[in-house]
Amino acid sequence: MGTIQSEYSNVSIPPGVNQPGKLRLVLAFVISTSAMPHRGLPRLHLLPGQLSGEDQTGAAAKSEGRGQRLRSRLNPANTKPECPVRPRSGRRAAGRGSPSRQPARRGVRRRPAVAACPRGGRPALSRALLPLSQQGKILEKMGVCSKIAFTRYVRSGRRLGPDPRLWQEDARFGRVPVRLYRPRAPSAGLRAGAIFFHGGGWLYCSIDSHEKICRYIASESDAVVVSVGYRLAPEHKYPAAYEDCLHATIHFMNNIEHYGVDPANVIVCGDSAGGNLAAAVSQTLAGRSDLPKLRAQILIYPGLQALDFNLPSYQQNRGVPLLFRERAAFFALQYLNGDALHMQEVLEGSHVPPDMRLKYRKWVSPDNIPEKFKVRGYKPHKLYEFKAEVFEKLKKFFEPNLCPLLAEDAIVHQLPESFILTCEYDVLRDDGLLYKKRLEDNGVRVTWYHLEDGFHGVITLFDYCGFSFPAGKRGLDSVVKFIKGL
Repeated sequence: MGTIQSEYSNVSIPPGVNQPGKLRLVLAFVISTSAMPHRGLPRLHLLPGQLSGEDQTGAAAKSEGRGQRLRSRLNPANTKPECPVRPRSGRRAAGRGSPSRQPARRGVRRRPAVAACPRGGRPALSRALLPLSQQGKILEKMGVCSKIAFTRYVRSGRRLGPDPRLWQEDARFGRVPVRLYRPRAPSAGLRAGAIFFHGGGWLYCSIDSHEKICRYIASESDAVVVSVGYRLAPEHKYPAAYEDCLHATIHFMNNIEHYGVDPANVIVCGDSAGGNLAAAVSQTLAGRSDLPKLRAQILIYPGLQALDFNLPSYQQNRGVPLLFRERAAFFALQYLNGDALHMQEVLEGSHVPPDMRLKYRKWVSPDNIPEKFKVRGYKPHKLYEFKAEVFEKLKKFFEPNLCPLLAEDAIVHQLPESFILTCEYDVLRDDGLLYKKRLEDNGVRVTWYHLEDGFHGVITLFDYCGFSFPAGKRGLDSVVKFIKGL
């Protein structure tokens, strides 16, 4: 099993993962390379009271000066960079000290060219191969932007060019930004409508980052797809993302005649955190009599609970990219409270009262996971002492709108036909398996697609920067097949 060191843990890439070599390259790109913008600076969330552009004095003015110098270095369009950069050939200006005039000694490999800064200056950050998180920390300490804002920009997708097969339109459903994808080809009747909620741990990603997925679903299934740009944590804590997704869905259903969509064939869909939001929206709308009933819900490796981070899949895949066990807890805490305090207690399970643990054991338990999913290793988790003060701060974890796996049977049995995709090498695998069982126990028809060689995030990497992950393509095709079969 290959291991790559990171600041979080030992990252393990099991040999059974789809395209392990390519996954290593993608992971190296995400962790180790700089992905700076080509035109100017991104819109970063400035820290409160810093770099506002106003005249400042003292420490604030110093911070502004550092920020301006950093902006100058980060901006490739700047005609007067603070530090000159050597050309790729490694040649300096003509002179006796120029590397191009010095013959290479036999057997000695010349070092590659790096950013040159005279008199001990620092190289431009846009050329430095610093880990992404380290770059974010530097910017945060300098008062330029928050670490999360920097990472959010780097991981956001770029707007693609037009797709000749689709009409594409940016709009707003009330206050919620959306992007609509409608097939150009004429249709004999009304189309299916899929409302898509992107993943990213409620903190990252955007409409742009999931554009390829939405285009693929729209063009291949001949459906109208609505991608929802909900508010992100930690600036907007729970239930902001859930409320935006719910409002966008209701708006679409109330105005469905404008989009050529069959009101009896509306689907909610999402991956990862988006799968959580799709499940929560589906549960909320299950009892609504003033709206058409949802035709289906599509949950792609969803995160559905925050009670037990020691289920078999969390143990087996704790270090498998692209989602580590600790990061799963981190994202849930950021969404809930806007911080990652008490992460250790959440990982241990000491935030769950004994009576609630007993109540929800029938739904959230390793006993409900088929034995074949435990063969890669599982040890029953040692229970830690309950901490009431932690529970008081995290008790919203027990709300079904945040953890849909905890919804009562009276709600679950009203849910529409469901599609659940899980991946073998994913910490969230067992969340999907447990919800599958709950739905089936309540008489809901479930189509389950399991990627034996899949890992978390593989759908978004089905065509990533020239790489092709067949497991992601298979998973996406299974979603299209399900929509076309409704």
